[in-house]
Amino acid sequence: MAALAPVLRQAQDDRRRAFEALKVRLTAGVPLPSLPADELVPSAIPELDRLLGGGLPRGTVATLEGATGRWSVAAGLMARATRRSLVAVLDDGALYPPALAEAGVRLERVLVVPARKALAIVRAVDILLRARICRLVLMPAIALRDSVWTRLATLAHRSGGILLVMAPQAGASLSAAAGVRLHCELERVTMHGTRGLWGTFGGFELRIEVRKHKHMISERHAALR
Repeated sequence: MAALAPVLRQAQDDRRRAFEALKVRLTAGVPLPSLPADELVPSAIPELDRLLGGGLPRGTVATLEGATGRWSVAAGLMARATRRSLVAVLDDGALYPPALAEAGVRLERVLVVPARKALAIVRAVDILLRARICRLVLMPAIALRDSVWTRLATLAHRSGGILLVMAPQAGASLSAAAGVRLHCELERVTMHGTRGLWGTFGGFELRIEVRKHKHMISERHAALR
């Protein structure tokens, strides 16, 4: 047994050094690929990207609001983002990976963090933004103080990523911290075949309103089919 003691100590030392190296790496931050500071992340919806001047600006808090269609828009953003980088999702139970895969999201580049309590969500978002390993971080809307939303907005700006908040409706604190606010509204549902029991779902049309943007233009609505 005594002969094994040096081996065990060496294994513990190796593990400790590995964890210290990982800690240093996360603390320092893993830089995103070298890209212009004002790069935009396209939404994959041409009409919406035109209204946004090309896409969502990096380093900002953005909201997707409304009762229907938020995840359809988010899936397009995730599909574009996962072509080149990682995406993180704070999952409160609303995530449905098969639908994301169908939308073109590369699931092997999606980091899913189960979190339902507000404190756990804020801590996870704080760590992810500081680490700078994800181009896009999605979180559910939760009730937070003004100072907390301001801190998260500052971290998003420093990281160069996008913090996307999925909110049925943004409160005053979130609205103030957000650089971009988008509202989704169901316009029409289309059916194939006869109406009623024998009809099949054909799709839907969304109306997306830009409620806040630093480069707001006169036309503020886009359509998604």
